[in-house]
Amino acid sequence: MQRRQFIKNALCAAAGSALFTGFAGKLSLAQAAVGTRRLLGADYRALVCVYLYGGNDSFNMLVPRSGSQYTGYAASRAALAIPAANLLPLTPVAAPSDGGSYGFHPSMPQLAALFNQTNSPLAVAANVGPLLYPIDKTQYQNKSVPVPAQLFSHADQSSIWQQATADLTVPRGWGGLLADMFHASNTNQQLSMNVSVDGQNVFQTGNQIIPYFVSQAGAQDIAFIDTSDGQTWNADRRAAFIALRDGPHANALQGEYARIMHRSMDNGALINSALSGETALATAFPANNDLADQLRMVARLINVRAALGMQRQIFFVGLGGFDTHDTQLDDQAARLGELDGALAAFHAATVEMGLADAVTTFTASDFGRTTSINGDGTDHGWGSHHLVMGGAVNGGRMHGTMPNLAPDSADDADWGQIIPTASVDQYAATLATWYGVPSGELTTIFPNVNRFATADLGFMS
Repeated sequence: MQRRQFIKNALCAAAGSALFTGFAGKLSLAQAAVGTRRLLGADYRALVCVYLYGGNDSFNMLVPRSGSQYTGYAASRAALAIPAANLLPLTPVAAPSDGGSYGFHPSMPQLAALFNQTNSPLAVAANVGPLLYPIDKTQYQNKSVPVPAQLFSHADQSSIWQQATADLTVPRGWGGLLADMFHASNTNQQLSMNVSVDGQNVFQTGNQIIPYFVSQAGAQDIAFIDTSDGQTWNADRRAAFIALRDGPHANALQGEYARIMHRSMDNGALINSALSGETALATAFPANNDLADQLRMVARLINVRAALGMQRQIFFVGLGGFDTHDTQLDDQAARLGELDGALAAFHAATVEMGLADAVTTFTASDFGRTTSINGDGTDHGWGSHHLVMGGAVNGGRMHGTMPNLAPDSADDADWGQIIPTASVDQYAATLATWYGVPSGELTTIFPNVNRFATADLGFMS
């Protein structure tokens, strides 16, 4: 086989394997070349983004339990309204903005217990969504204040949530831009500080840093040269591949491909070696729960942070099934049950490691869902509530302005699409400030945040 044909075949095989799905994304498995950056973080800190794919109906996740708040909610939700008696009561340390009483969905008993405990590690960020400027119903209906493009489109709003810029022309995520800023804080300058256990995402892609992808079992080998099954022909192909990888490359594309593959294979060996030497955590994660499996791997990678040379890390995990246009009561109950068990176990693991104060986990989603219903489901909305968890969280509170969920309220843009009162920029900037971004540099990552009254929503201590 000619060298050129072998390289071509290797590219195709790698792109089709479980590990690689694109040359610029999963193929590289590590950051691009990084220039000199300032050291910003001496202690260990990690952010964990839990992405709820499809648009979580947060207004059936956190629900009013009484009074006019429940009456308005029930009038909008009709057959999808959760009976007040079934909700899990929350006892916040400070009253919500509307003075109402609230409860979590019945599938969330462990998170309700975390919220209600003394020195709670769990908070709610109320009614967050993509905004270009603060806006009210009159301004929205008169089109006197700009709003983000393609406001109720899954793909566009997912990108905006992960970019926190509402500028779809720049596919860079705020987690990636944080990594650009903090990467030099890590002793290991080869392995990306951004690790995804759920594949490709915009959130972790920066100007210089791209995420490294692992499976729920660790770093995966390249399928067509994987020797773990003991097959002789894979060992022969691996030897040939390494010989070509490490040989001279006159062509620039071949040379870059060889460098990427070398780094990828080295990083995979480093991660798996570190994991093989870990002291196993005693925390039990729920079985048959994909999100729990992902978060278990995140916990394991945090547990071997010293062996990996990491002071700052950003992780991405995901849970699908939230595009509930129909059968919402059954489907969301199952998904929130998975979320409940996975988040509770992960928090317990951070406590076991003595790192609860150093790890902050937060949810994100495409958008909220309408308060109005279409029979047995809801449609694409706008604002939504989100969960933030960790020892550094100002927990046991609902931060921000609780919306009026009654039909055609002042918070209802149209068809039950609730207008956000906090922007994604503010939500992300609050997390970034805790992570260590100096206040004077927030606009480097969130150029629109100064359009809002504050860059800090108060949910981090």
